[in-house]
Amino acid sequence: MDSLQQFLWPDGQFLGIEWHVWKVLGWGGNVAFFSRFLVQWYATEKRKEVVVPPVFWWLSLVGSWLLLSYALFYQKDSVFIFANAFNWIPYLRNLVIHRRHLKAHMTCATCQHVNPPAARYCMHCGTLLPLEREGETASLAA
Repeated sequence: MDSLQQFLWPDGQFLGIEWHVWKVLGWGGNVAFFSRFLVQWYATEKRKEVVVPPVFWWLSLVGSWLLLSYALFYQKDSVFIFANAFNWIPYLRNLVIHRRHLKAHMTCATCQHVNPPAARYCMHCGTLLPLEREGETASLAA
């Protein structure tokens, strides 16, 4: 057992890295960023078209915040801090846009089919969908 521990953790280090909370946080950010690549690749292969699922943006947001925390509180390197200071903004914005898009979908009163925001008629049964949507009034010219 002692030789296994010495092999995996020589001099109290794993993979030559001295581990502590900040290292785990920084590596967690790296893992989140890397895993978003796998998520996007899987979603694209599954649908056979380029897809960026919401979990991609969540992983991007978590990864960027973890790396920013690591840069601010442990590394204290201005280049690293600046590289991670603002990249979370488009990730958050994409999540907001995605949520608004989902809320804009309409359920047909006749068949309960969920239709995309731009639909005027139910894509399943052909029922005319209402023009007013959650406080919004669609123009009659559209």
